[in-house]
Amino acid sequence: MVIVDDHAAIAAGVRYWCSQAVPPIELIDAGDRLAGVWTGPGADADVVIFDLELVPGRPEFGELRRLVDSGRRVIVYSQHADDATAIKCVDLGALAYLTKREGPEHLVPAIRAAAQGEPYTAPSLSGALVSNDAPDRPRLSQRETEVLRAWFVSSSKELVAAKLNITVKTVDTYIARVRVKYANVGRAAGTKSGLVGRALDDGIITLTELNEAETSL
Repeated sequence: MVIVDDHAAIAAGVRYWCSQAVPPIELIDAGDRLAGVWTGPGADADVVIFDLELVPGRPEFGELRRLVDSGRRVIVYSQHADDATAIKCVDLGALAYLTKREGPEHLVPAIRAAAQGEPYTAPSLSGALVSNDAPDRPRLSQRETEVLRAWFVSSSKELVAAKLNITVKTVDTYIARVRVKYANVGRAAGTKSGLVGRALDDGIITLTELNEAETSL
């Protein structure tokens, strides 16, 4: 297991809890470096414990989605206690969302569950699920998200169509549906750059992916 957190005291506490678990859980501390999840011992860790806000004021929703999309099993361990953040992380694929007020009695079971690919619902998330109405985020289908992401990193809709084995008209249809869904929640995006901004806000794509695509074009 690897932890990414910018507070050394939090990482030390989690390390202690893991060492006291029965059986003990091995922990790799990557500090606040996301690179420690992708390279070295952290790359082979069964579970990633992820501090959502490594930089104050900038939740890393895009990096969470990137971890999940790569097949990593992620527990978000965050100082944020609001329902919207918890729901968003679960929507992006986190197997558990815990606030830092929830200690080993929940974090250790969450780690055990995540290691098996199973979700864990802590009290904070349980309350969020009950009250979830997510009024400002559209519910995109998997295919809509796939088309949107492909379009963002391609130079033309023709390339998207070829990559996904669909027609350009179908690409247009999916993008139009996404625009309607964003408009219906009060976040209209009439241009490609506008949709990119919405997608960045919602963790659908990351700046790293966009920059890599721009470099390769």
